[in-house]
Amino acid sequence: MTAGTAIRASLTVPGYPDQVHAARVFTGTTLGDDHPCTAVAVLLVSELVTNSVLHSNSRLPGGTITITVTGTPDGVRVEVRDAGGTSVPLLKDPVNALAEGGRGLRLVTDLAARWDYRHDADRLITWFELCAEPSS
Repeated sequence: MTAGTAIRASLTVPGYPDQVHAARVFTGTTLGDDHPCTAVAVLLVSELVTNSVLHSNSRLPGGTITITVTGTPDGVRVEVRDAGGTSVPLLKDPVNALAEGGRGLRLVTDLAARWDYRHDADRLITWFELCAEPSS
């Protein structure tokens, strides 16, 4: 990505666990190795797509998840759109930091500049934004 260049790309995958890898590869390829946010974006998209696969109706037959990456030289926004489910993304109380579940959104909270979710028709969109560290 060169100075002043913006990118926007989307990928729709079936709501299956093996598609988490496809989401990571897509995010990394879209941003490229030179983008300062690539590594963190790949990690966080993995967490959000995993949540979609585990907790949304996208895991049902015919369900899909759409990943949209919008990047600029100084940041990135990633949206993960799924079929929603019976709950919404909530950060769990860190009573037991070693518990198996609940660490994904903790990573998103700790590493993203901002994150949230919204409903769009019958879909749930969970998103995060990253800001590149200023170069010295």
